[in-house]
Amino acid sequence: MRNVTETVKQLIIINVLFFIGTTIVGDPAYKILAMFFPENADFKGWQIITHMFMHGGLMHIFFNMFALYSFGSAMEHFWGGKKFLFFYISCGLGAAALHTAINYYYFNEALDIITANGFTKAEVLQLLNQGKINTHWQDILTVTQFTNFTSAFGGVMVGASGAIYGVVVAFAFMFPDAELSLMFIPIPIKAKYFVPGLVLIDLYMGISGQSLFGGSGGGGIAHFAHVGGALCGLFIMWYWKKNQFNGNRWN
Repeated sequence: MRNVTETVKQLIIINVLFFIGTTIVGDPAYKILAMFFPENADFKGWQIITHMFMHGGLMHIFFNMFALYSFGSAMEHFWGGKKFLFFYISCGLGAAALHTAINYYYFNEALDIITANGFTKAEVLQLLNQGKINTHWQDILTVTQFTNFTSAFGGVMVGASGAIYGVVVAFAFMFPDAELSLMFIPIPIKAKYFVPGLVLIDLYMGISGQSLFGGSGGGGIAHFAHVGGALCGLFIMWYWKKNQFNGNRWN
């Protein structure tokens, strides 16, 4: 890690410390620090930030930290630490926002059907927060609706992936002709093609409910969180370029 920049190094250290701590503590740590659905009784405001430093397994944190090291240091070198940290956290928040918005859609789509069949929202939330369901819900919802409904409420969001997707988008924005390749597909592709392709795959996976690798948050990769981080990164880069802020360091 000789070429790692200071802020990226500190972020990697914090993520590793969180990972070691949660490995030792176990489920209680995830209950406090992972991000729950806002209607879930386990949701706490600080989870909007702390979930970015939680990871679901060794490979999850390895790939995220490798990407942060690979792309983050290049961006911090040009921007400075404060500007990079602002961008990183903003993309993580953008990822959480889109992920939560999609979950709200799935949850309320099913909830509207359930309440139209004689249940109240208070009754539904009371059962869900007790870790229970009413089997009648499965009769009035499709399999997909029921799965999305329970996953939206009970799933947790963990990982730095959304923030890192924003950083990768920023890298492609600034270095479009840089050649990138996946570890398991060693074919160089220019960043201006590679990154949009990666985001489109995530969007497709999110819509179709499929997963390439498995991963964090409710049994599968939070694809919409990846897309949210990427879109937030793209918007910030567009805004900075439009206002000629992209070349200015903040420290």
